[in-house]
Amino acid sequence: MSSGTTELAWFKSSYSGSQGDDCVEIAIAEQAVHVRDSKDVSRSPFAVGREQWAPFVRFVAGR
Repeated sequence: MSSGTTELAWFKSSYSGSQGDDCVEIAIAEQAVHVRDSKDVSRSPFAVGREQWAPFVRFVAGR
């Protein structure tokens, strides 16, 4: 994606665990939804196209 991920407004996903063990943050951009591990923001986030976001969440929730 062309925009830097440091410019994105990150927030904790509602799918994150309440115990602090499964901390996922997302940032919604024009072309994609960016995902990162909030416990290790030095790792590169990945992006899921906006059209693929709902199928991605269904896949992850089914695990």
